[in-house]
Order: sequence, then structure tokens, then C-alpha cells
Amino acid sequence: MWKAIRTPSMLAMALVTASLVTVNWLVYVYAITSGHALQGALGYYINPLSSVLIGAILLKERMMLPQKVAILLAAIAVAILTYDAGGLPWISLALAFSWGFYAFFRKTLPIGPNQGFFLEILILSVPACLYILFVELSGTGHLANGNGASDIGLLIFSGIATAIPLMTYANGAKLLRLSTIGMMQYIAPTMVFITAVFVFHEPFGQTKFIAFLFIWAGLITYSWPMIREYRNR
Repeated sequence: MWKAIRTPSMLAMALVTASLVTVNWLVYVYAITSGHALQGALGYYINPLSSVLIGAILLKERMMLPQKVAILLAAIAVAILTYDAGGLPWISLALAFSWGFYAFFRKTLPIGPNQGFFLEILILSVPACLYILFVELSGTGHLANGNGASDIGLLIFSGIATAIPLMTYANGAKLLRLSTIGMMQYIAPTMVFITAVFVFHEPFGQTKFIAFLFIWAGLITYSWPMIREYRNR
């Protein structure tokens, strides 16, 4: 940690990753609180495919045929949703690519997952605390508006509910097979999808259903070769 703080290049890279994860979190919170949880689920479904695309473009990694087909299917799904909504599903794309670029730049940060996460939070805490101080002093903050202890408790718990899964995932990923990680990363967006449809009761018409079918077909196409390879081993 001390080496990272004293090394300008490492600190600059941590600033980049902290900024990207901030964009991801803010967009996700906006999606949930503004009635666009389905777009949030779609974004995290697309995320693995966006990482493949980023790797192919920036790292010149060779894409296999199933990966190309999966990306094409995801692109069709985005096109369907764009036509249906009259504009790009920017929430989904912002979530997918902000996290994809976060993973891309995070690989270049030569410190452990827990230390990297702590460094990012340390960087983010400076502008966050200044902003909280500003809104509270100006009378527009959450505490200044007289919200109860239950709201404050939920806010605190949301931080814990964000940090612990990220840290356990970063450490657990080292011990798991790639195929296992590939399947597990679909659990979260599936939970968000189910919550959006059956708890939040967001509109889920025929067009969105067709778009999600293309996404799910793309994910199966992307994942199946990895699963088959590891099963053969």
C-alpha cells in the first residue's frame, strides 16, 4: 500500500480504476432507483462479452468463433432494444463497458485485490466526503432532511453489501476454475432480472423478451465451449 501511494504511476492507475468503478456504481444506482432495473440486468449480462471485445481490440486477443457469434447476438439484442425504445440502452452499455474497462485497467495495477480495493476506496473517499460535507452544510443532504435511522442504516448496509461481495469475489476467483467463474457471473444479473420483473413490476413486453432471448443465446454460445473443455479435462 505504501509503495502504491508513493508511486505516481500506480496511484494514477488506481485513480483511473476508481473513476471507472464510480461510474459503474452511479449508473447502477440510477438504474435501480429510476425504474430501469431491467437495463441494469442487461448491462451485467453483456459485461462478459464486452470484456472479450475490449481484449480483442486493445490486447489483440484472438476471438474464437463462439465468441464472435455471442457478440453478434448481443449486438442484435441491443439493436432490438434501441429500436423499441427509440434510443440506445445507454444504461446497459455504460454498465457493461465501464466494468469491462475497469477489469482491463485493474489487471495493470500490481497489488493484491484487497489492497487495490482499499486504495480505490481511499481515493474515492476524498471527493465523497467533501461532497457529503457540502450538501449537509447547504441543507440538501440526506441527514439534513431529517430522514430516520432506518434510512441511514440501509445506506450504511448498502456499502457493506457492495464491498464484501467484491472482495470475496476477487479472492475467490483465484481458487476457482474459469468455467465456474463464467457461470457464477450470471447469478447477479439473473437476480436483478427476476427482481425487476416480479418485485419492481417493470414492463417486460414481447420485444424485450425477444431481446433477452438473444442475450441468453449469446451467453450460452459464449460459455458452452469453456464448460465443455473443462469437463473434458
